[in-house]
Amino acid sequence: MNAPLRRSGVVILVLFALIFGKLNWIQAYKADEYRNDARNNRVQIAEYERPRGVIQAAGGETLAQSTATDGELKYQRIYPKKEIYASVLGYKPVNMAAVGVEDFENDILSGSSDKLFADRLSDMFTGDKTGGGNIVLSLIPRAQEVAWKQMTKNERGVTKGAAVAIDPNTGAIQAMVSMPSYNPNPLASHDDKVAGEAYKKLNADEDDPLLNRAVANTLPPGSVFKVIISAAALENNYNLGTEIPAGAVYQEGGATIRNSEDEVCPGSQITLKDALTTSCNTGFSKLGVKLGRDVVIDTAKKWGFEDEALFVGDLEAADKGLPVAASRMGAIANADGSVDKSALAQSSLGQRDVRMTPLVGALMAATVANNGKQMRPYLVQQQLDADRRTIYTAVPKPLREPTSAGVAEGLKEMMVSVVENGTGKNAKISGFTVGGKTGTAQNAEGADPHGWFIGFAYDEDGKAVSAVCVMLENVPGGHASAEAARIAGLIMKAAAGRGGD
Repeated sequence: MNAPLRRSGVVILVLFALIFGKLNWIQAYKADEYRNDARNNRVQIAEYERPRGVIQAAGGETLAQSTATDGELKYQRIYPKKEIYASVLGYKPVNMAAVGVEDFENDILSGSSDKLFADRLSDMFTGDKTGGGNIVLSLIPRAQEVAWKQMTKNERGVTKGAAVAIDPNTGAIQAMVSMPSYNPNPLASHDDKVAGEAYKKLNADEDDPLLNRAVANTLPPGSVFKVIISAAALENNYNLGTEIPAGAVYQEGGATIRNSEDEVCPGSQITLKDALTTSCNTGFSKLGVKLGRDVVIDTAKKWGFEDEALFVGDLEAADKGLPVAASRMGAIANADGSVDKSALAQSSLGQRDVRMTPLVGALMAATVANNGKQMRPYLVQQQLDADRRTIYTAVPKPLREPTSAGVAEGLKEMMVSVVENGTGKNAKISGFTVGGKTGTAQNAEGADPHGWFIGFAYDEDGKAVSAVCVMLENVPGGHASAEAARIAGLIMKAAAGRGGD
């Protein structure tokens, strides 16, 4: 055999070896990836051969379901409540990734979970196409719908914000609203053009309707943060009657702190309880500086700030659910690492670099209501198989214990005073004991401030029935937190089963 033939033979053998190797690599390592790729038309057809499971609210109201079609994809995903629950449910598209509950509970809803193995095994023998499992959420329809109505029809014309309500005793999310929202139905369309154009329009919207502001948006909380400073004080030998320095103006470095109105704590001293009741800026700035940066930051961390691993969804897995953006304190430091007292004075009012999600605000209120214990928040109350047999029920779990029962009791008394005698009067509910804290947060120069309210409600029997946070972005007209307090009271009333609007 001459040299050219030998070389050709070697090249052919090498090419066959490469083809063989590539084939085996695809079969051994890439088969599952290709088989499950959303662009694989056979996978899509197979996925839509059986109805996807139902998502329901507490009490059984249907929030997402699949209906039969005459098309190649045999079932269409439908969201009857449209915008009201979209920020929680998300959507299940044909050619894009699912989001929200549709995403993190996909194994149950699609029927692929190991928990539903018996159903799939039965199908092998019967030839049936058993539907996916079902999800029951903790959301209370009345509370959710009142939150949506009051937020979207608020009395200040605000177009962006969020509201979260939690059962303080269990961590169950009773309501979660983000505005603006979106209609998920076009996104689940079997028509690629309709779905694609709907997503493109939403994604380009400057108001970010696809953003779940309840868990993914962090903004300065303003005076709501004074609850954290109050907790730090009570843990460091202060009591409700301890007098702290106040006054009309406080100058610390480059920061000039003034009260919201001239009549708020103009005297040189004020009790800790009255300082929270009237939302005394100068008193809390001076108090934060006196306590020190380390105490302020450490206390905030104990209450949930800087937590980068919190999810709200399914208690079976700590990393399963809607991811919660970390609430931040900022460094409160000069360039050389020393304490920036100017920043500390401002941070003690929830300004400067302090940022918080509404979810963490609701957890703060829930902690006070639950005697210092913070329960892990969750959305999934039950998982059911296709025949509605229960395969999972949420068992509440503690998340952390930010403070003692004694300190929580002191905070409760102070926050009740805020609603009874101070800045939170709009949150009052007849027949309930309500506590809370308002917050008006300055942001961009020339922009209207954000309005916050966190609070809790106890019924006539002394049971904590709800804890809430309402955040309204860029509220015009002054007293930004007043409308947030009003909405919060109605949400808690609805969560307690007493109407709401």
